Amino acid sequence: MEFEEKQHLKLWWLYLLLGIDAIIVLSIVLFDKGGMSFTDLKAVYFVPLWAVVLPFAIIFLLQKTVLTLRVSNEGVFYRYSPFKVKLKHLQWDEIAKAYITKYDAFGDYGGYGVKNRLWFKFDDRAYLLNDKDKGLRRELKNGQKRLFSSNRIDEMEMFLINLKTRYNIQAVQ
Repeated sequence: MEFEEKQHLKLWWLYLLLGIDAIIVLSIVLFDKGGMSFTDLKAVYFVPLWAVVLPFAIIFLLQKTVLTLRVSNEGVFYRYSPFKVKLKHLQWDEIAKAYITKYDAFGDYGGYGVKNRLWFKFDDRAYLLNDKDKGLRRELKNGQKRLFSSNRIDEMEMFLINLKTRYNIQAVQ
């Protein structure tokens, strides 16, 4: 019995902004005062073209990141690939509390992605990959805290209730 979810960053709106930026840069490069010739572009190492292509490539790579979250009767597993290749495993006896909580991505953590809590609280990290406002918070006995966003928060909540009643896990609140 386990709950598993994979999440991706969805940054479609950023492509729109980059498209507008690309149109502006390319129109200046190609049409301003007759445009730049190939030798002019070669002399500046194709920087205007890199200014258009590189942001698209970075956003594309960021969208390929995947947060895998798995909760089972053995514990909580998570991986944020390609940055964390190994599956991080925490058993229930290491976890002091695990519960569903409400959060504010910008107010508490300064945005989406992998973030530390604002105001230099480095032991509190969040993996926020969607625009929902609820997620799984787990607190370790050593004081470290992790928050995981979820697209299927109702299913996760039912799973945690099931887990607590079936396996008598004290960490689940």
